[in-house]
Amino acid sequence: MEQTPTTPTIQEEKYQFPTEDVTLPSKGLLYPEGHPLRSGVIKMKYMTAKEEDILTNQNFIKNGTVINKLLQSLIVTPVSYNDLLIGDKNAILIAARILGYGADYTFEYTSPNTGDKEEVTVDLTELDDKELDENLMIEGRNEFAFTLPTSKIEITFKFLTHGDEEKIQKELKGLKKLNKQSSSELTTRLKHTLLSVNGDRDIKTIREFVDNRFLARDSKAFRNYLSEIMPDINMQVDLDLENGDTIEDVNIPLGISFFWPDA
Repeated sequence: MEQTPTTPTIQEEKYQFPTEDVTLPSKGLLYPEGHPLRSGVIKMKYMTAKEEDILTNQNFIKNGTVINKLLQSLIVTPVSYNDLLIGDKNAILIAARILGYGADYTFEYTSPNTGDKEEVTVDLTELDDKELDENLMIEGRNEFAFTLPTSKIEITFKFLTHGDEEKIQKELKGLKKLNKQSSSELTTRLKHTLLSVNGDRDIKTIREFVDNRFLARDSKAFRNYLSEIMPDINMQVDLDLENGDTIEDVNIPLGISFFWPDA
């Protein structure tokens, strides 16, 4: 796959230490034929002192790129990092933590009812993938259909990649410099997600629709559907507390101890 000079690309090397194959939630089906990830598997190496240097790099931490730098260093499969679907990237993130520091992840859980705090440990290998339902795909590509329940407008959309997220953040920074409202993240994200409105694929039409005609209740219904079918890793777990209670569907916090367990 041809790359531009500005695209971060992971190059395959000869490693003298173990690697692991990580299964992607997308099953590789959202990548084009011939793409390195079309098989639905990505190869990753175990974390070394080199990656620990990345995790402690203050410049990477300050500018918010430390996790991306880490994952790029761990991925062995020769692939453009910008091509990674967000759900697949999340699965790779969990795999990186397991390969680096093991499957046990300890964090502090605070009861929303009593405010009591308790240290709990979860096994990251027990997290399940939310796999892609390929029957929902349009013509076997990264495109899906949804009819907005209130307006009955038909839209098509895609699942975002890391490259898309980079474009969104760049656009949001540009809007902020123009002194526009800083609360435009939702609409900006929708503009990059939608592919057509009632069959019209013109970018200007899509942006005008999002800005002026996308009803709030339709937007919420669409975002719920998108979250429901998006291939990803399920970050919710059931916790067994010391008092005998079981708390279901707790979101695992990706706090500082996730990659810095001794912090």
